[in-house]
Amino acid sequence: MPGYTGRGRPVARNARPFAQFLTGSALAALALPSVATAQAIEEDAGAVDEIVDDEFANAAPDGDVIFVTGIRSSLQSALNEKRDADSLIEVIQAEDIGKLPDQNLAEVLENVTGVQITRTAGVGTGVQIRGTNDNRVEINGVSTVGSGTGRGGINFEDINAAIIASVEVIKAPEAKTVEGSVGGTINLRTIRPLDLSETLLVLRAQGEYSELSDSISPRFAASFGDVWSVGGGEIGLVLAGSYTKQEATSFRPRVDRDNVVLGGTSVTAAGAPGPATPFLGIQFLNQELENFEYETINFAGSLEWAPSDNVKVYFDAIVNDQERRQDSSRVQGSGVSALIRNNVPDSFETVDFGSLDGVALGSIDAALSGTIQPNLAQDDDDPNLRFSSDTGARLTDSKVFRLGTEFETGRFSGRIEASTSRSDSRNPNLSTTLNFINPNVPTDGTSNDNPVPFRYDLTGGALSFGIDFDSPFAPTIDQLLDPANVVLDAVTVGNNRTKNKEDAFRLDGSLDLDGLTGFFTSFDAGYRFNRSSTEFDLVRSTFGTGAIDSSPSGLAFSELLVPGPDNFGEFDGRELAFRNFLLIDPDQAFSDPDGTLDTLQAALLATPNAVVLDDATSDPAGFFDIEETTHSVYGQLNFEAGILRGNAGLRWVTSTVESLGNNVANGVVTPVSARGNYAEWLPRVNLSAELTPDIVLRASYTEDINRPDFDDLSLSVNFPTGPNNAVAIGNPNLAPETVQSFDASVSWYFAPASVISVGFFHKKRKNLFVTQLEDAFEDANGFRDITAPCEQGGIYNPLPDRNVLSPVPGNGLCVPLQTIINDTASTTQTGVEVAFQYDLSQFEDTLGFASGFGILANYTYQDFGGGEASNEASGRGEDIFQAINPGIATPVTAVQGLLDFSPHAYNVTLYYEKFGLSARARYTWRDAFRTLDTAGGATLNSTLGFPVVTGARGQLNASVTYDVTDYLNIGVEGVNLTKSRIEQYCVNDGALLCFQGLPDRRITFGATLKL
Repeated sequence: MPGYTGRGRPVARNARPFAQFLTGSALAALALPSVATAQAIEEDAGAVDEIVDDEFANAAPDGDVIFVTGIRSSLQSALNEKRDADSLIEVIQAEDIGKLPDQNLAEVLENVTGVQITRTAGVGTGVQIRGTNDNRVEINGVSTVGSGTGRGGINFEDINAAIIASVEVIKAPEAKTVEGSVGGTINLRTIRPLDLSETLLVLRAQGEYSELSDSISPRFAASFGDVWSVGGGEIGLVLAGSYTKQEATSFRPRVDRDNVVLGGTSVTAAGAPGPATPFLGIQFLNQELENFEYETINFAGSLEWAPSDNVKVYFDAIVNDQERRQDSSRVQGSGVSALIRNNVPDSFETVDFGSLDGVALGSIDAALSGTIQPNLAQDDDDPNLRFSSDTGARLTDSKVFRLGTEFETGRFSGRIEASTSRSDSRNPNLSTTLNFINPNVPTDGTSNDNPVPFRYDLTGGALSFGIDFDSPFAPTIDQLLDPANVVLDAVTVGNNRTKNKEDAFRLDGSLDLDGLTGFFTSFDAGYRFNRSSTEFDLVRSTFGTGAIDSSPSGLAFSELLVPGPDNFGEFDGRELAFRNFLLIDPDQAFSDPDGTLDTLQAALLATPNAVVLDDATSDPAGFFDIEETTHSVYGQLNFEAGILRGNAGLRWVTSTVESLGNNVANGVVTPVSARGNYAEWLPRVNLSAELTPDIVLRASYTEDINRPDFDDLSLSVNFPTGPNNAVAIGNPNLAPETVQSFDASVSWYFAPASVISVGFFHKKRKNLFVTQLEDAFEDANGFRDITAPCEQGGIYNPLPDRNVLSPVPGNGLCVPLQTIINDTASTTQTGVEVAFQYDLSQFEDTLGFASGFGILANYTYQDFGGGEASNEASGRGEDIFQAINPGIATPVTAVQGLLDFSPHAYNVTLYYEKFGLSARARYTWRDAFRTLDTAGGATLNSTLGFPVVTGARGQLNASVTYDVTDYLNIGVEGVNLTKSRIEQYCVNDGALLCFQGLPDRRITFGATLKL
């Protein structure tokens, strides 16, 4: 058991790592709150072999060590921990208690070499380590569970970074490291009570300004900790809590140009002949405004009791309560494809689709600017205008509890620990769609929509569109905002529930072999049991009117109607946008869903068809309950001889999975179940060699497994409400992915708190999870089958409005079918990581104020190869490629490879710390990557059958803080300062621009008080 101490107690053993840890930010900052300026470390803290007294003199007379605080201290502490580790890890230490370098944990991790992140409405939510999302998230070494049905662990937006003291990323696991990650294991560490040297009391108050939502949201955090002597031992307690509100807005325009118009088959709105060559016309317009409001309460508490130097008992509790409310809107130009041959664009751009798997796809002209005018002789109700309000929430309560003891007797030390992780989520939802009835165009008396003219201008890389107010059919602004001109089209009510849990028990022991052999220092062994489960209950009711006699006028529920957001152009000053439209009040729908539904029900009963809304009930077809039981045993030898140290071990894992769902046929519910099991041997070897006092060489060979997400194993079906949304079907026969990893790196610690490192990694992956799409067949008119069982492809979905996909109005049609399979071929992943860290503090005598500057930089290159599971062009994609090249081999396919994988990525941080001023600016850039994360509910069918490509993007974040006194610090932090946009292309990078993300710029300001 590693030595530990509170006030006034010496460390019993393992003094060198503890001395280095004390050099770190959090403890040193508490011990020396008066040290406000950065001071040079005269000698590398890694060379300290003496036990450090806990009084921490500001500067030792012999010049051995000078303790520092702030950015430089946190970097030195993290560097020491990484250097002394027996395996490859990355560490970020808080520069002060609970003060990590960013407000969001995903954005904190973006500082780590080899880590990239994805964002939702500009807020960091997803983390890729070495190009993969398949990673573990732990808190104090305990598994966490998320709010959904995946394996990724707790959501990063659910935890305020203020309660976390440090973050550890394990890239090369040891035998004792819990299995289940491909890229790495992320361990979020809270403050340990018995490590405190004096009373801890920190208060923080902040506000965050979100530019696009024009709002200020509060943030509060507090930490308390102390150690008390009890007889011959000590008790330590740390409590940390936070309350956070946040609003994040992002604009996400979508333009579908996936319908090919053959040469000589089109005319302009005035009737003039169109081009003699094929082109891509506008098929769908979608203006989506994402708005998320977060309210999060976090609590972290740790109690440690050391009755003697050889025994410690500990208890940790992490409790999170989050409400993530969605208040989003969508304005859709739908039914556009019905008139695609009657509205030749004013201008075109040539789109080069590049190649897929060595097959050149060629180029074609695509609509760039123009108008879409109604043609009553051709179609009396298209193109139509729809307004949707997506009002929902994710209400999540998550808990992590850990109880254990560490003890030491003679040469043996051990740990006994039990833990439990829980996450219960509800997703209340009340989403509505209104159809606009243009008073300047007659209705056909049956449909609940009619034509509206649109204008689009995609020049300059902006997906901008809106009403064509120059058209004789154009509605006025007053008409767009008149309740008499809208009708209710659809209502979705839901309250899905997800319950995740994992219970674990582990025994770990270590036998000290020091002095018994000339090489081995200790032998570790242990056993771990865990039971994980996910239960999902689909609670939903959907309703679509379709016919005008079932669609009440907005006058019947006018008290619910409010103007939609009119600020869509504020990100980039675009002129074309939908700015004037009505929505069912999202605030009222969220705060009073029952009252909102009562008003809508009364309006529906007053229609000629007197429609009755169904209550939201549990859908047995969407229910599943999956449980997994795992036993694991490991043995690990640790060794050290001369310049060489490390460990070698073996982990054995056996798992049993039971899946329960329902099969619903002709209204009869039949429970179905499946059971599977597997076992794996996971060898792991880590070596470290100190070639010189300043150069460390590392190498490792490790194996791990990646289990499929629980929903990917589900036997149940969840039908979406959109006609182009694919139905996802689980695959209970999925096998776990296996990963072999090779790592090698060399690090040169050429100056205090400085390093240059170069690393190489290679992964061989088997059974990669790959998404597959079976498209729904469309005939020459673009119509689909509206009856089960969809013999020509896809699956029957009874919910969606058929819209232009069938000449027969109503709900229900064949839609794409999506599932996940194991790639039968091996895939490889090879990469190089380069990191650099340096500051000028050692040159204070010569540089003066400039000695406060420092820099951190890292770069990652990755290459992915192998695999044979491929995506296939959708029906519309095949039409496009054959129009370009009639002789092209069909179907057009491409190996999917690894999603969210960027070949190149780097970030550079420049910081300054002196005279109480601490400033930091970080620029992060990542290369293009393929992803299934798209705007406006688009699926593989909407992206021509292939994952969309998110273009390369950089983002600038910065922060400045100032120590007003020894106890008071004020500061400001900015995120996405340059308002960098996100661009997504169909088929290949730079090909057809399909989606954009226009995320928020956020500014956080506040003060921290240390008492």
